[in-house]
Amino acid sequence: MTDTTRRVLPYALIGIAGLLAPVIAPAYVIQLALLWMMVLFALTWDLCGGQMGYNSFGNILFFGIGCYIPAVMQRELFYGLEEYETVKRQVSTVSSSEYFTGFALGMALAIVIAVAVAAVLGSGILGLRGHYFAIATLGLGIAAGEIASGWEYIGAGSGMLAPMYPGEANARGIFFYYLLFLLAVICFFTLKWLYAGRFGLAINAIRDDEDKAEAMGIHTTRYKTVAWCVSAFFLALAGGAFGHLNNFIDRDVAFPGATFGVWMVLMAILGGKGTIWGPVIGATVFHVTQELFWTYLFGWQRVALGLLIVVIVVFFPVGIMGWLRERWPEKFGERVDVEARTAPVSLGESR
Repeated sequence: MTDTTRRVLPYALIGIAGLLAPVIAPAYVIQLALLWMMVLFALTWDLCGGQMGYNSFGNILFFGIGCYIPAVMQRELFYGLEEYETVKRQVSTVSSSEYFTGFALGMALAIVIAVAVAAVLGSGILGLRGHYFAIATLGLGIAAGEIASGWEYIGAGSGMLAPMYPGEANARGIFFYYLLFLLAVICFFTLKWLYAGRFGLAINAIRDDEDKAEAMGIHTTRYKTVAWCVSAFFLALAGGAFGHLNNFIDRDVAFPGATFGVWMVLMAILGGKGTIWGPVIGATVFHVTQELFWTYLFGWQRVALGLLIVVIVVFFPVGIMGWLRERWPEKFGERVDVEARTAPVSLGESR
């Protein structure tokens, strides 16, 4: 097998599996769609937390913005607030053209707002470092949830309905499955391209020693803000897809900091922070394990999930990719002197 084939084969296999999954396992389309969303979570968190060394707990803010904006856009385009209040308890349907037009415009607006919020907030709080930054971002997610629960325009604590998908129930699952699959693929290759260039070198330098990076002339705040904006871009799209897939949006759906907000961190750590494949592997292992817990450990699933979190933190500090790299370094392009590793060491040499 040539080197080119070896490099291309994993992408081809994952691509084929992703395209055929709804056909092979139609009963698990929703779970598979959520798997790709988890991959998006892990990849976008690792951009800042793994590659740049800034552990953010506020990325759920951009996901929540993405949940609400497309639904509000469709409501305003085709109902208006007063009319919507009279029909929201019923099945709210629109035509196919109206649904997809409103959804596309809403997703575009969600991107603009999420990236703008990331740019404005990032220019301020990204000056913080370490646990100060982590606590500040944690406060963002909590504050956003409180605002959403008290804002009548978006349903406050009662939440709001997104328009029903114009078609059969299984068609909705398939549509959002392929949408999330496409977003995960685009996110993966976008980040892979960014990491391979100057941007990747700059954020890695920030992670290794930010003071030295600044002394070398790197505009660290600018790079940190851009990285956060990239995360916001993809998280807003993921939020828009999830909000319509779920069909109901409230504070707990849009800003689930205790679940999605924590899981995105755990998935990146489990797979291996600072690697391109680590978040993908970590998200897959975590999501499959979690679904098995919810299926076979009913009543004890949260206990099992808590134990899984402890196992991840204690036994996988470098993640699956880090463990594999330590076990088989030659597979990752690292030169290993086999003779030096296997040759016996004499007493004289040991001294």
